[in-house]
Amino acid sequence: MPKRGKQYRDAAKLIDSQQAYSVAEAIELLKKASFAKFDETVEAAFRLGIDVKKADQQIRGATVLPHGTGKTQRVLVFAKGEKAKEAEAAGADYVGEGDYINQINQGWFEFDVIVATPDMMGEVGKLGRVLGPKGLMPNPKTGTVTFDVTKAVQEIKAGKVEYRADKTGNVHVPIGKMSFDEQKLQDNLNAIADVLMKVKPAAAKGTYMKNASITSTMGPGIKLDVSSIVG
Repeated sequence: MPKRGKQYRDAAKLIDSQQAYSVAEAIELLKKASFAKFDETVEAAFRLGIDVKKADQQIRGATVLPHGTGKTQRVLVFAKGEKAKEAEAAGADYVGEGDYINQINQGWFEFDVIVATPDMMGEVGKLGRVLGPKGLMPNPKTGTVTFDVTKAVQEIKAGKVEYRADKTGNVHVPIGKMSFDEQKLQDNLNAIADVLMKVKPAAAKGTYMKNASITSTMGPGIKLDVSSIVG
């Protein structure tokens, strides 16, 4: 266990680690406990009662948060012809074909999200070994493999986030910045919780949303009363 600094220890004293707080209480506490000198990212974590080893219980997708994430995503679009022009008009940061594939193979990663039209996936797929481990591979489930590049780029720029259950059934999603007011953080948290409830696999048995918490980049985690999210 790493030794925590004094500021972290002082912040942790404000929080009862055994208590599950309502969303409003947790966000208020999160702000009181903040000590970082930069605008921290606020993240929500959910533990779901699913067996991700089973194909019919895997959870992956994307949604646009009501108030965005507070971060401007740099978007690379692999498209050609008219679709490339559409991507540029929609505000994509980079649009191209083989030239960017070569740059990525040489170590260029000045982007946050990749969108690709289906007819480009044959080429983009060659980058699987490079993009896969970084979680950057375009995927139809998250809306990043599509001919509707205008919608894809605009949604990403508006604050679209991806969610995916890891091998233990946990989902981690950024819900904004510490500079967001409390209502915006609450709206974003409720939005992603609603989405996760809607995509509950029919095969999942028992309690689905087992627990949830929020944390900031530097601060301690705060347990959430799940009933205040899904009630």
